[in-house]
Amino acid sequence: MELGLAGQADALRKGEVSSVELVEASLESIGRQESLGAFRVVREAAVEEAREADKRLAERERLPLLGVPVAIKDDTDIAGETTPFAVAGDHRPAERDGEVVRKLRAAGAIIVGKTTTCEIGLWPFSESPEYGAARNPWNPEYTPGGSSGGSAAAVAAGMVAGAVGSDGAGSIRIPAAWTGLVGIKPQRGRVSGFPHTDPFNGITVWGPLARSVKDAALMLDVLSGSHPEDVYQVGRPVLPFVDATRREPGRLRIAVSYRTAFGVSGKLDPEIREAVERTARRLTELGHKVFPADPDYGLVGLGLVPRGTVGVAEWLDSMPNPRPEARTEVEARIGRTLGKRLLPLARKMDPYLRKKVGRIFRYADVVLTPTTAQPPLKVGAFDGAGYQKTQSGVAAACPYAWTWNVLGWPGVNVPAGFTGNGLPIGAQLLGHDSDEATLISLAAQLEVVERWTERRP
Repeated sequence: MELGLAGQADALRKGEVSSVELVEASLESIGRQESLGAFRVVREAAVEEAREADKRLAERERLPLLGVPVAIKDDTDIAGETTPFAVAGDHRPAERDGEVVRKLRAAGAIIVGKTTTCEIGLWPFSESPEYGAARNPWNPEYTPGGSSGGSAAAVAAGMVAGAVGSDGAGSIRIPAAWTGLVGIKPQRGRVSGFPHTDPFNGITVWGPLARSVKDAALMLDVLSGSHPEDVYQVGRPVLPFVDATRREPGRLRIAVSYRTAFGVSGKLDPEIREAVERTARRLTELGHKVFPADPDYGLVGLGLVPRGTVGVAEWLDSMPNPRPEARTEVEARIGRTLGKRLLPLARKMDPYLRKKVGRIFRYADVVLTPTTAQPPLKVGAFDGAGYQKTQSGVAAACPYAWTWNVLGWPGVNVPAGFTGNGLPIGAQLLGHDSDEATLISLAAQLEVVERWTERRP
């Protein structure tokens, strides 16, 4: 699949390729690379849906992704399939599509399968005892990240040109960093997670993973818009995000920060620091004002832990006869006790935290940080580890992404190079309230000179 999402959609409109050809090629690629474990479910029904798409194309129907194969993460409902979110249990097939799937279908996309994740999205790896491990196409001994690692692996390996992930503490941006992709965490409320009206109490959002900024922006345009029952309502942008990829961002003020939030350890790998510094130099060469400055995070961690732990408890409690790992159950137990008591306080802190951290935007338009502190972890690095060991280990590896989930603001991972042994490194562009367009425009400008779309596993 050399063509990206936009390229495939254009080729379909011009009649240069059929949807059946694209979908069959996608399914062949998934089967040929089955050892990567990117998919939990592969939908053979996608071929028949592609035939219908070809009929609609022949009748001159035009939709943004009509006939284009895509993938969704296994935390998202699609009618007729279960949504175990990597937890063993007596799961029942979903009766109707979730809002993410409804919007993809409304745009004409063909969903070829559901991708591998970890239990309830807890970790920056995509492994579970029940459903196996997703592996990194750049080196299968390493994880593609998590919890949207299956989606990232599917795109990086060329099985699909774009996939949907979800991000509650970096779960789109971390896999994007570790597989060399663009991953967008949208503004809270931009993309509906319905039937989840307040997913993980406000920290989780759904968004795109793609090789190029244009493809990610196109998918974000398709996904954008609130459901009437959503707690957070943002709606569609005034202009399509794909338009932001075509315009110059102007001269931006970019603050470079390596600070982690209070109470979070994380020794920054020197190769990652060098990659971020090189990206900063590139941004300077592009005419931006780049300078060191740190957001004042304060007690932002108090906004994460109650939301996350309660969210895990709520998701687990909604499952029929779940049989989770012990460490997942520990997280849920914390949510049912301490997290539940602290959740009202976490919500009350939102305006204070946004004001405190938001002061950085008085003198910066964008914040540039590492996406992770460490390069990709080995597959199985935390097999058999208890809750405390896993939690402390992954917190040290990935201390940079989760703060923006608490704030609800947008962030974009951009590829930033490679480690000495050939594993991808990412940097993240972090923006202010509802300002995805600035991040997308800046990322598109950077892509032109960095040419990361040309690098393949």
